[in-house]
Amino acid sequence: MARRGGFPGGGIPGNMNNLMKQAQRMQKQMEEKTKELEEKTWEASAGGGAVTVTVSGKKEILSVKISQEVVDPDDVEMLEDLIVAATNEALRQMEEESAEVMSQITGGLGGLGGFPF
Repeated sequence: MARRGGFPGGGIPGNMNNLMKQAQRMQKQMEEKTKELEEKTWEASAGGGAVTVTVSGKKEILSVKISQEVVDPDDVEMLEDLIVAATNEALRQMEEESAEVMSQITGGLGGLGGFPF
């Protein structure tokens, strides 16, 4: 009686085997690039350099530098806004570069087959 379904010899066909190898290589590259990005820092300023924020690839704020001339006890809200603006810009830069690096690895496939590249 003939077997139905499956592959001759029960193995993975050549194309599927190659696809699995490519996926493993891609995963390794992604892990390496993720580690590199986590170790990198991004810096952004607001208010013409009055506030500078440095963030890491782990989405952590590493430092906040504030020029003395921008510190006005009567206008704390402006200082808060500058800190938020600089922080958001540094995080945006980090996210943009991370997305670009991952897109280069995946060839722009993004979320293919439920995998969030």
